[in-house]
Amino acid sequence: MMSANNNIVATEAKPKAGDSEKITINLGPVDLGQIDLLVQEGFYSNRTDLIRTAIRNQLQSHGEVIRQTVARKSLVLGLQHYSRADLEAAQAAGQVLHIQVLGLASIAADVTPELAVATIASISVLGALHATPAVKAALAGRIH
Repeated sequence: MMSANNNIVATEAKPKAGDSEKITINLGPVDLGQIDLLVQEGFYSNRTDLIRTAIRNQLQSHGEVIRQTVARKSLVLGLQHYSRADLEAAQAAGQVLHIQVLGLASIAADVTPELAVATIASISVLGALHATPAVKAALAGRIH
């Protein structure tokens, strides 16, 4: 998809809920033309395919740095979901959570802002955080 200012929106062709996030990038007309040429010549099925492949290649080439950083920072890699029962158990145990995720952190839709504030001391997510707008607003000062 392209608008007049050469924005490209890259998403999975048929994403499942929670499997992908939409990003927007700006490209100059020469870069965009080269991408279109490669698509036209059959190297890629569409713009998104080229962009996704390029990103994956870069992530793979930096894989060791990513692995070392994940280990050093004690990040959860992948998906970390917090249900209402998880947070109620933490609250009952007198624990507060410091959530650190590289990937997707999600807080269940039935978690109240009050429960989130009582049990989550900090959130650091490299990727995406899924939570209700009310929970995100209540935790705004704790999200890094």
